[in-house]
Amino acid sequence: MQRTIGLIGGMSWESTVIYYKEINEIVRQRRGGLASADILLRSVDFGDIVALQKAGEWRQAAAYLARIARQLVDAGASCILICTNTMHVIADIVAAELSVPLIHIVDVTAAALLAAFVKRPLLLGTRYTMEQPFYCDRLRQRFGLSPVVPAEHERSRIHDVIFEELCCGTVSDHSRQEVIDIIARGRARGADALILGCTEIGLLIAPEHTQLPVFDSARLHARAAADFAEGCGWLMPPP
Repeated sequence: MQRTIGLIGGMSWESTVIYYKEINEIVRQRRGGLASADILLRSVDFGDIVALQKAGEWRQAAAYLARIARQLVDAGASCILICTNTMHVIADIVAAELSVPLIHIVDVTAAALLAAFVKRPLLLGTRYTMEQPFYCDRLRQRFGLSPVVPAEHERSRIHDVIFEELCCGTVSDHSRQEVIDIIARGRARGADALILGCTEIGLLIAPEHTQLPVFDSARLHARAAADFAEGCGWLMPPP
C-alpha cells in the first residue's frame, strides 16, 4: 500500500504540473498497468505568496504554509513537499509543526550531488534562493559542498526570467541563450555541476544546453516523494 504524498503547490503552478506528472510517471513505471500515486495537492494563489516575498513577510508566509501542511496531514498525507525552492527559506519552521516528514528540496538535491561526486555546483534560482543563506549555507554546512552563484547582474536577469517569463508560461529562446551564457561563465569559474534551483527553470534549461552535469531540483524532489511513498527509502540528510 502506498503512503500518501502531500504537495503544497501553485508556486508557480507551471512547475507543480512537473511534480504531479513526474511522481505519477515514476509510480507507473515501477508498478505497471494503471498504477498512479496517492497524492493530496493544495495549490495556493501564487500572487499572494509573491506579495509576501516582496514585503519580506517570511514569518507570515511560514504560518500560512504551515497551516496548509497541517491540513494535508490531517487529510492523510504521510509526507509534505513544498513544491518550490524559494519557499524553503521557511521550510524548517513548517517542518517543526508537523508530525510527518517534510522532504527538503535542498537535502534531496545535495544527496544527488554527493552521489555524483561533484563539489562546486553552480546554483541558478530566484534572487532569494541565490542570495539568502538558507540554500547555500545548507549545502556548505550540512553536505560540505561549495556552491557557486552567478554575478549580481546575472542573478537579477535570472530572477526576472523566472518571474516574468517562466512563471507566466513563456519560454524564450533569447532568454535561454542568456542563461546558457551565464552557465558557461560559471563553468569557467570552476563550477563542476549545475543545480536548477528553481522548479520552473527546467522548462528553459535541459542537459543538452551545457557540458555540466545537470541536477533538476524539481524532478529530484518529485522522485524522493515517490520513493518515500513506495517505501523505497530516501537518503536522509546528515545531522
